Amino acid sequence: MILEKNAIIAAIKARVLEIASLLGTDASDLQPDEILPATGAIDSAGLLELIAWLESAYTLRIAAQEFTIDNLGSLNLMADFVLRRKGLL
Repeated sequence: MILEKNAIIAAIKARVLEIASLLGTDASDLQPDEILPATGAIDSAGLLELIAWLESAYTLRIAAQEFTIDNLGSLNLMADFVLRRKGLL
């Protein structure tokens, strides 16, 4: 995976689109700053699947106390979180 913010956002959005599709929802208009849980694009199980994917794709471990809106609430916040954890932000 490319460790550049726009590439991370694009990869996360692609995964959200896949998860949303499986749930029968359309997340194609999801914006980088939208709070993902508030959009209804994916449910709580889908969010957990997304977090598991983030851990695998970016080779990091996300502790339970890091599961916050400030860290993982939007595509932008997730990308920043990944970059901080990799020491690039």
